[in-house]
Amino acid sequence: QAQLEESGGGLVQAGGSLRLSCAASGRTFSNYDMGWFRQAPGKEREFVARINWSGASTYYADSVKGRFTISRDNAKNTVYLQMNSLEPEDTAVYYCAADSYRGYRDSSSYYRGHIYAYWGQGTQVTVSS
Repeated sequence: QAQLEESGGGLVQAGGSLRLSCAASGRTFSNYDMGWFRQAPGKEREFVARINWSGASTYYADSVKGRFTISRDNAKNTVYLQMNSLEPEDTAVYYCAADSYRGYRDSSSYYRGHIYAYWGQGTQVTVSS
């Protein structure tokens, strides 16, 4: 079982940058693929990015590709989301999530929140224009 806690959110101007962190408890963090999702007011939760257990493979939503970078440090039990060139449309609560399944998953499944077993409480990101 894992507990996840996000940090690093805040208020930033358009064009600025933020780095989100997600700290995980438990000794099995390095076994999990990790994802970031976000939810804007009045909208459904949206997939942002995913990284595999080793950090060798990453996957991004088209809306953030080229601007956001997901990474992880298994020694620190932490996954990161570096967000550059932020836009007002990026305003949302950002959540990290852990996928404990060790088998193969097609990339089309990465967007589905229900495949992730553990979730953090979220951190607010607000981008002003």
